[in-house]
Amino acid sequence: MSQAFFIAGTDTEIGKTTIATALLRRARHQGYSTAACKPVASDCQATPEGLRNADALSLQAECSLPLSYAQVNPWAFAPAIAPHLAAREQGLELHPEALIQAVRPILALGADLTLIEGAGGWRVPLNAQQYLSDVAIGLGIPVILVVGVRLGCISHACLTAEAILRDGLSLAGWVANVIDSKVARLPEVLDSLQQHLPAPCLGQVPYMPSVDLGVMAQQLILPR
Repeated sequence: MSQAFFIAGTDTEIGKTTIATALLRRARHQGYSTAACKPVASDCQATPEGLRNADALSLQAECSLPLSYAQVNPWAFAPAIAPHLAAREQGLELHPEALIQAVRPILALGADLTLIEGAGGWRVPLNAQQYLSDVAIGLGIPVILVVGVRLGCISHACLTAEAILRDGLSLAGWVANVIDSKVARLPEVLDSLQQHLPAPCLGQVPYMPSVDLGVMAQQLILPR
């Protein structure tokens, strides 16, 4: 198998990590090896071992290959703000080249499924001129788009897909993750996403008050 994908989202807080971890679990249940990396993360908590991000820990837990936390999340920042702002507060500047070099050893492990998760939406800045999307471009791997299904998601999804394709990357698929329990005309919204996104749907995850990865994994199919 040995496939790698970049996990992008239509916005922040739309379930990129839960979908990524569910995909990893699905792969593990099918007997595949898994690895993951979240190159940069904000909103990290202080622990005796250092800063830890809940999303990165969730990804690490679904990796069948032995990866240290530093490998899964090489850049960790405490403030719950955009990564470039958090880095600036520490006198640092993030660069795509450095993040790419941190990710390549994970890809080189050759897991059957490797997922590289971004932060926020597609155009999250890393510095004054460059974006987190430049990491995906530099890696040259296909993208899986997580669509947070709520009011306005159709436009956000279409614009993000357009940007991904314009950046020269392939869109391997997308996942509809219903994050609003009161989405009006949900069937019609999902149908519109099917019509307008130029990639296969890898699953439609219903609204879940509390995440159940086992149930979520059953709603997804692995990209090809």
